[in-house]
Amino acid sequence: MKSIKYVVAISALAVCGSAAAELSANIGATSNYVWRGVTQTDDAAAISGGLDYAHDSGLYAGLWASNVDFDDDTTAEVDLYGGFANEFDNGLGYDIGLLYFAYPGAGPSPGDELDFLEVVGALSFGPVTAGVNYTVWKENDDADENDVYYHVSASTEVAPTWSLGATVGYYDFDDDTDYTHGQVDVTKSAGELGDFTLSVSVAEDDDDLGIDGDTLVFVSWAKSFD
Repeated sequence: MKSIKYVVAISALAVCGSAAAELSANIGATSNYVWRGVTQTDDAAAISGGLDYAHDSGLYAGLWASNVDFDDDTTAEVDLYGGFANEFDNGLGYDIGLLYFAYPGAGPSPGDELDFLEVVGALSFGPVTAGVNYTVWKENDDADENDVYYHVSASTEVAPTWSLGATVGYYDFDDDTDYTHGQVDVTKSAGELGDFTLSVSVAEDDDDLGIDGDTLVFVSWAKSFD
């Protein structure tokens, strides 16, 4: 089952070949790697980078990696993803794919096996995107699956080279715990120097998850290379 994380990327390259395709890279840095409202680096800085392959048909695949800080063994995250994204003539866009989260070095104890796989679906119209991520597999056989993450986001340009974005997410775990988070992002595009973002994120939970009321303020930089 773990081999499924390679299927999408390999299939995309095999089917599309080199025609009407684009390969790009990205690098980034942040003062705090925050994912779905929760720090992944114990409020410390992170460096990330990735590769993306996109085809005019809408087929895409990618790889992204960052440092994390869960424990002495789990210090890195590697994400593999792929799917199909396109837009109808009326402006309604859609994205269907797979997203695999890998944590090299985690384990070998059963409770430390952290890898998991999500099925991703999203719709977008204008500046608004809404989606659902559904966990279909976890490396830890004893862990509950069927976690669902719901999210809605919007982003718009408020001035030349300046944009404002917001995200609201709800994470519903299969073990009957859940939490809600919201995030606001202010981004300044600096052309060849990349994009700089100031973010404020707040998470609320009623299940003693240890994140209730946390307000995280962090700055990030990202740049893409075509």
